[in-house]
Amino acid sequence: MSLANLRIVLVRPRYSGNIGAVARAMRNMGINDLALVNPSQLCRNAADTMAVHARDVLDTMQVHSSLRAAVAECGLVVGTTCRPGLYRDGALPLRALAPHILAAATANRVALVFGPEDSGLSNEDLRLCHRLATIPTDPGYTSLNVAQAVLLCCYEVFIAAQEEAAAPARPLALAERQELMYEKLKQALLKVGFLHGDNPDHIMFALRRILGRAGLEDRDVRILLGMARQIEWYASGGWRLPDGEGENP
Repeated sequence: MSLANLRIVLVRPRYSGNIGAVARAMRNMGINDLALVNPSQLCRNAADTMAVHARDVLDTMQVHSSLRAAVAECGLVVGTTCRPGLYRDGALPLRALAPHILAAATANRVALVFGPEDSGLSNEDLRLCHRLATIPTDPGYTSLNVAQAVLLCCYEVFIAAQEEAAAPARPLALAERQELMYEKLKQALLKVGFLHGDNPDHIMFALRRILGRAGLEDRDVRILLGMARQIEWYASGGWRLPDGEGENP
């Protein structure tokens, strides 16, 4: 199976050599789509040196100003983490997620997202991820070089692709469309007091995880957007208006 729909996203990478090493790791596994988000530096010579025969990956890589832009056209976004934490619960070994990634990639672009070398993905980055993956390591030293992490993740997906054909997948709603939906839901749930105004993202993280596991199609997003509009209409007192004047469009 082709992995043409798999995109590797490096968020705020610090070293050009690592970017080149990531390109080489991707090329080893037949993956060519690389995106960078706000790289701190990008020295092409240093990257080329580490990429060796994978310079074509660097030739076509995209550079974005935000993670949201980098994954906007993806139907599934998988963030990677090696750290525990409240918003990192539910992370699965990449090996367990590989069949799901493959199935989604038959009909959607799928992003595998990696954080900066010194800190990994932030909670704000993880907010944009539908699923979370981790790479099991010795508990005494869990940190991996970003190129090593990319290679291991790409390897797991590559091996899963060799072992069995992925079942056909349904087209999923694009990540940008889902983000608009989450923004509307957040506004609506704040209006009815379901979310705490001081920290609405706490519950929104849990809601994102629930819906992320479901894999939302465009129709699902339309329904949830309609629900958000109806909640806002009701919370704004539209139901109190005379017949016909308070109709929710």
